[in-house]
Amino acid sequence: MNGTLALVAFAASVCAAAMVEAYWYRRQLLKIPFRIHVNGTRGKSSVTRLIAAGLRSGGIRTCAKTTGTLARMILPDGKELPIFRPDRANVIEQKRIVQTAVGHNADALVIECMALQPLLQSVCELKLVRSTHGVITNARADHLDVMGPTRLDVARALSATTPISGNMFTAEDRADSLSVMQEACDDRASQLMVTTADDANAITQDELARFSYLEHAENVALALKVCQSMGVAREVALQGMWDAQPDPGAMRVHAQEVHGDTWHFVNAFAANDPESTTRIWDAAYDYFPGVSQRVLVMNCRVDRADRSTTMAEAVATWAPADRYVIIGSGTDIFLRRLLKRGIHPDKVLCLGNSSGPELVESVLESFRREQRVTTAPRPHFQSGTAVAERTEEMESSAMMLMGIGNVAGPGMALADHFGQDQGWERFRTPVTRPARVLEMV
Repeated sequence: MNGTLALVAFAASVCAAAMVEAYWYRRQLLKIPFRIHVNGTRGKSSVTRLIAAGLRSGGIRTCAKTTGTLARMILPDGKELPIFRPDRANVIEQKRIVQTAVGHNADALVIECMALQPLLQSVCELKLVRSTHGVITNARADHLDVMGPTRLDVARALSATTPISGNMFTAEDRADSLSVMQEACDDRASQLMVTTADDANAITQDELARFSYLEHAENVALALKVCQSMGVAREVALQGMWDAQPDPGAMRVHAQEVHGDTWHFVNAFAANDPESTTRIWDAAYDYFPGVSQRVLVMNCRVDRADRSTTMAEAVATWAPADRYVIIGSGTDIFLRRLLKRGIHPDKVLCLGNSSGPELVESVLESFRREQRVTTAPRPHFQSGTAVAERTEEMESSAMMLMGIGNVAGPGMALADHFGQDQGWERFRTPVTRPARVLEMV
């Protein structure tokens, strides 16, 4: 009997301590008047940074936290600190972020959702953030093994971060997904604010060209709508966004002269769902002047087997690349699916964890071998003119390399190589390009 009483007393003390801790944490949250919870399939980190920069520019003391390529805490002066993780990422770290924001007397906290499991997304919102403003960038077919199996299931999972009696902002444009989000808003007495195509088109090419990286017009329009809802003028918010430091995984293009021709490297490793990467590949395919050879670099992860499968299915339907380079871990999944879908083995290079220089040399050697075969003596019935035309075509080596799939591991190393190696310079997007290129930037 005494043991039972002791157990009951212990349980009661644990419950009391939990209630006190929950009460104290709730009071901490209330010290931050504006809490913006950013969720979505693509663009969460970019939108988090854009909103925070716009609010800071408008005089609102703002902290932010991103979970993307490299987890970062952004302080009110724009200074960034890495997030210390003694073990694997855990949603409980959001509590530390809130406490840090309170310690810096923040009036606003822009925080990226770090949960994938639908239940955990709900816990993050209802227990850890309790946002005043929710953001869902978009709802696309990614992480289907966790949030799927369908795109609408992803929309339902993301809607778990809808605030209670607040405002939910989204740039999603599909009617079925918007219907799911509206249901969540109705359930939690929040208002759904949709960023439309007209809003995105209002972001001019001149405004996009002032970013130090390639930003999506819909991301800028979405962030502007959030900032304007909090009283920050459009021009003021934009100035802050232009001056802000981009996410390490932000999409950039670097260029270098190689044997008289310009090579372009498009860092789209952070684009890891089929829809986003399809848009970028289509927009970049004929974008760069003089490019005659296109190389797609897929960075695989052994713990993202589902992504490798869906990406291979998408890649096989795109305008064809001249080479498909597979790097990272678990590459066999992507390779098998690619070959099954009809991509010729001669066009595929599996390079594992090759460095930037090794990858470039392997790609060059692959084209050299093809050129040697092309210019080899042909049977007498093939005209010399045809051979000369093929030789001339192969000698034109202006090239585009695009990295997709995953940022981590060799993807980041490759991006660092092209971004920092001597001779590679950032490619400025010409403002006279066709309007469809806005889908890429």
